Amino acid sequence: MRTVDLIHKKRLGEPLTADEITGLIAGYVAGEVPDYQMSAFAMAVCFQGMTAAETAALTQAMVASGERVDLSEIAGTKVDKHSTGGVGDTTTLVLGPLVAALGVPVAKMSGRGLGHTGGTLDKMEAIPGLRTDLTVEQLVAQVRDIGLAVAGQTADLTPADKKLYALRDVTDTVQSIPLIASSIMSKKLASGADAIVLDVKVGDGAFMKDLDDARTLARTMVEIGRRAGRKTVALLTSMEEPLGRAVGNALEVREAIQTLRGEGPEDLTELCLALGAEMAVLAGAAHSPEEARRTLLAVIENGQALAKLKAFIAAQGGDSRVVDDLSLLPKAPVVATWTAPRAGFVAALHAEEIGRVAMRLGAGRAKHDDVIDPAVGLVLLRKVGQTVQAGEAVVEVHAAREADAQRALRELDDCVVLSDAAVSPIRLILDTVRDVETAPEVGPAASEAGQAASEARPANAPEADPDGLLAAAQAAMVHAYVPYSGFAVGAALRLSNGEIITGANIENASYGLTNCAERTALFRKRMQVPEDVAIVAVAVVADSSDGPVSPCGACRQVLAEFCQPDVPVWLADLNGHRMQTTVAELLPYAFQKGQMDGARV
Repeated sequence: MRTVDLIHKKRLGEPLTADEITGLIAGYVAGEVPDYQMSAFAMAVCFQGMTAAETAALTQAMVASGERVDLSEIAGTKVDKHSTGGVGDTTTLVLGPLVAALGVPVAKMSGRGLGHTGGTLDKMEAIPGLRTDLTVEQLVAQVRDIGLAVAGQTADLTPADKKLYALRDVTDTVQSIPLIASSIMSKKLASGADAIVLDVKVGDGAFMKDLDDARTLARTMVEIGRRAGRKTVALLTSMEEPLGRAVGNALEVREAIQTLRGEGPEDLTELCLALGAEMAVLAGAAHSPEEARRTLLAVIENGQALAKLKAFIAAQGGDSRVVDDLSLLPKAPVVATWTAPRAGFVAALHAEEIGRVAMRLGAGRAKHDDVIDPAVGLVLLRKVGQTVQAGEAVVEVHAAREADAQRALRELDDCVVLSDAAVSPIRLILDTVRDVETAPEVGPAASEAGQAASEARPANAPEADPDGLLAAAQAAMVHAYVPYSGFAVGAALRLSNGEIITGANIENASYGLTNCAERTALFRKRMQVPEDVAIVAVAVVADSSDGPVSPCGACRQVLAEFCQPDVPVWLADLNGHRMQTTVAELLPYAFQKGQMDGARV
């Protein structure tokens, strides 16, 4: 089919086949499809969107356009983490050593900063001598030897994405969730990891400003990972204020080291523990995020994470003495402070503009060829919700020249907002998106005690640990069809044979024909699984943030039809609020099989 025909189909909103998308991308990379036709195609995608199958096919076509990293010679489940970008986002420098200290191999390819967002490679290069230009062979060897490597992407990795992104950047077609998702995931899939944890930033300093859009992006990427056979989890995290306190390359390295010492900012520490727990669970190093969190805290406390950071820095040619002596990091010659003009509460720290202030100091790039000054940046001495007194230092400015420092102080007047009334701290973790079909299998690194407890549990015993079942229910929300209410619900059933069956709510323009998530799962079980395989636990997760939502009356009755009365039912919202009940407690006077003449038996 001609390229113009594919553009025509997409302009009309018709789905393209995988072969059509593969041919289009291959032709574009080969120079057979001109920029003007690919621009038209990208604009059609912006207006019409893509199906999940199309988005996955586009991602795979971009992966196939170049080199793929083969990590198969490294034992264990290899994990990767990606952030959609923000201000003060130092997580990779903490997470890599932290997770690798558990024995989980971490292989990561990172990028450089542009505009108000920082780049991991720029931060790493603030460490004297450290190299990020590893070859694929060097990266694989380093992960095999010490369990951790972070390097720049090679020129041969996903060339289709590089070419298409450059085109999108000058044709106003960047803002398209299928194009964004395929761009991110093509690089992750080509990088070779078995499991991927995504940190999707939301808010003022993030690329995604709206929570609903960010959630859609997260679900799209998790679905791409599922179709590619990769275990994938996404956390949606706030970027309404900078993460941590440091904004600037050497300043952020210093903060990462402090965090691995157990002395880091509360929000950076919390996010690294949350992301690290997901990485550990996907790799089979823990049964649950709670167990993983405990082991991560242990390797911080016993110094193993810090030792792994030292080994990582040394392996990539850096001066590992910086871990013990922070004075070896670059330091700016001028340090000035922005002080509070009055007493009050910090009501806002505008992340995007703070990032731009740091960029103009030299900590970031306005253009691709700008030179980074690793020493300059900002340090936030107060965060949103904290009190300040008149004349108290709120932000440190680290500058190369006095004139730069004075300009930054003036610019900060518009970045820091004070309030007379008390302000709540910003909620950091907004949502988690999982996929049941790539739910982790507990591997040999999991605790022996946890394995023994799992093996000792009878097949039909109540679900003692609901985390996995609730994660499956939440992952099922990706498949909800809710164009009318916008309220997604996922349900999951654990069966006596260990299998999990999921369902999502499916709406209809005739509201009475809508099917709830619980009934979708129950009907799937009835159709696909032998009747003698019992339901032993139920989980329902709703797209709410102020508490769990109970099943409707119809679902309660159907639960009573197919479950024993004492089967546990777990209900949860997206903020982690949960409650446990049973089928009988949900509907104590349900109609039962064998009922006759209206009498309840």
